[in-house]
Amino acid sequence: MNSYYAFIKAIETGSFTKAAEELGYTQSAISQMVHSLEEELSTTLIKRSRTGITLTPDGEEFLPFIRNIYNSHRELLEKQKEMKGLQSGLIRIGTFSSVSCHWMPELMRDFKEHYPAVHFELHQGNYTDISKWIHEGKVDFGFVNPKAVSKLSTVPLEEDEMLAVLPAAHPLANQDKVSLKELTTEPYILLNEGEISEPLTIFNQHNFEPNIQYRVYDDYTIMSMIEQGLGISILPKLVLSRCPYHIVTKSISPAVVRTISLAYKDKRILPIASRFFIDFIVEKYRNPFENK
Repeated sequence: MNSYYAFIKAIETGSFTKAAEELGYTQSAISQMVHSLEEELSTTLIKRSRTGITLTPDGEEFLPFIRNIYNSHRELLEKQKEMKGLQSGLIRIGTFSSVSCHWMPELMRDFKEHYPAVHFELHQGNYTDISKWIHEGKVDFGFVNPKAVSKLSTVPLEEDEMLAVLPAAHPLANQDKVSLKELTTEPYILLNEGEISEPLTIFNQHNFEPNIQYRVYDDYTIMSMIEQGLGISILPKLVLSRCPYHIVTKSISPAVVRTISLAYKDKRILPIASRFFIDFIVEKYRNPFENK
């Protein structure tokens, strides 16, 4: 199986050297393992150049099959650990910035009090990225907007209100609430969330079109831009809960709400540590959601 691990890690890291560092081999050994896999499949999988490595057309075709074998073998090893009890394990999670900052540190700390040998690997991206990673097996599960995923099981955790975010001296800052229509007249900074955007969805539903001047991938960058008077935005209340910037937040009429959910393919075949952690998260967050 080493050749499969070497190939996948080389593609993920973009170099034999980095793959060797992560897997604990020499660069030469990684190269030999990949070459062995190429001989096994009677083709060339990776194109080598001075600038790095890229997949050949055959490599692109074989990649999903090799990844499936790689993930299945990893699941087999996790099952072996399960047979010995939950003594160790790696939990790979797809998440976005507000959950990473405001939920994950406490969740990981509390879970490790029960299972101190468990390790965590967080992959941060937008809803579309996370859905793709779950399908590919790059992460065991992830936090998503359920509207942004398909062919996955989802568990709703919390309804998170989204707020208008304004510069402190903005004329709308003195109002109790702001309307969607009022927000369309200002330069708008759009948070790139992948194929689904809650603010754009609600604008479209009411036949409004925001004046989008910027598209940004990070909530905190948007807050800093707003502080400098570059525009306004709509951001989740969760990410604004410990805001370090001099900005103003206002409720919106009509209300804009996103649902934060967990998503996974098949819980039954996930590593035991991930299954336990999913149950741990659901127990903490789902009951308040159900009572709303």
